[in-house]
Amino acid sequence: MLEVHRTHRATIRNHSQVAESLDRHGWSASKLWNVANHHSRQVWEDTGEIPDHSELKDELKTHPKYNGLHSQSSQRVLEELAEAFNSWYGSDDERDNPPGYRKTNYYDQQGRRVHEEHPRSTVTWKQNGIKHDTKHNRVRLSKGANHKEHPKAWEYILVEYETRPGVTVENLQQVRAVYDNAKDRWELHLVCKDELKTPTAPGDETAGIDLGISNFAAVAYSTDDADLYPGNSLKQDGYYFPKEIANCDNSDGDRATRLHHKWSERRRHFFHSLAKHIVGRCVQKGVGRIHVGDLEGVREDEDGESKNWGKHGNLDLHGWAFDRFTNILEYKAKVEGIEVVEVDERDTSKTCCVCGREDESQRVERGLYVCESCDGAFNADVNGAENIRLDLNESNSESTGQLSGDRSTGWLAQPAVYLYDLSSGFQPQAQVVDCKP
Repeated sequence: MLEVHRTHRATIRNHSQVAESLDRHGWSASKLWNVANHHSRQVWEDTGEIPDHSELKDELKTHPKYNGLHSQSSQRVLEELAEAFNSWYGSDDERDNPPGYRKTNYYDQQGRRVHEEHPRSTVTWKQNGIKHDTKHNRVRLSKGANHKEHPKAWEYILVEYETRPGVTVENLQQVRAVYDNAKDRWELHLVCKDELKTPTAPGDETAGIDLGISNFAAVAYSTDDADLYPGNSLKQDGYYFPKEIANCDNSDGDRATRLHHKWSERRRHFFHSLAKHIVGRCVQKGVGRIHVGDLEGVREDEDGESKNWGKHGNLDLHGWAFDRFTNILEYKAKVEGIEVVEVDERDTSKTCCVCGREDESQRVERGLYVCESCDGAFNADVNGAENIRLDLNESNSESTGQLSGDRSTGWLAQPAVYLYDLSSGFQPQAQVVDCKP
């Protein structure tokens, strides 16, 4: 059996009855985040190291703010903060800042701070804090000790939910209460565990995926086919949202929060749509194994020094969440019985997939690869994807850096192009009108 986790979004039917309790827990999550953030910054200044989530838990489990949530919910807040600090620490973009505090400051006409407000942060309840009534579509969410009439009393928030038609909520593992700033109300994200019959692979073919910046993904198949997925919409969002967020002043924190949320949602939708489309194409072509370039160390050169990709290149690279996309791809592929394997992508961009000649100068332009040895001219990203499919750095029957037999190379120069549309996902280029955010 194959174990998978699915997330179902649900509206809250008794929102007026539970909104105040959810507000208090959302504010408590923000306050705990701020306390842990302050502690992490102090440790960083004193030692030059960032505490991990286990160290944060040990340090803060006796802090009053820790009791604003159920213990497992507090643990999840600290885990998210540790993840955010690690992401900042691993970035090579000097413009990046450590995770900020979750609060909005309000000032009077003389610029003096009058008061501050905390946004409603997402609150996660794990199994020990959940009791699920499947018959009546209700969940009991344990309150934090600070919000009980008696700290040791068994009190809960009883939430009635409604999912979209056809959804059955079973084997509930987590409940996330997420505040939708646009709708000015809470909603639930219900994470369920499903067990599926282990699927059979669609076939024995192999596909290769080269992840990039201008073209987010290039896919090469062993059936003389290739697909190209430009990252234009992702890049546009990467330029648009940071600028809009930077223009928000101290009194406009709610708008900044909404922009962050919208940007995150658009990225998430892009990654899921892309993974779904690629897996669907692989099923059609009988692919049982996908090779993805292992991009670990992509920010460093051969000497371990940070590469300089230029002003816009560094910005694009930082927003290039290849790890997140690969995880989504692996999950969706597993459901179809397709194995996803990360392979060494070293030299795949400068090696000719037709004759195996290796020369960095052969990549004459961003989208063009010209081989002086075999006179081949083809799309540079597709060439990289084909080399990843062949897995040049492994000693197997196809790893010669050459196309076998009499395979045509026309597809290397003219891949199918799919453009992203927020409402319809990825469609052939001729069917999409590009829209700004």
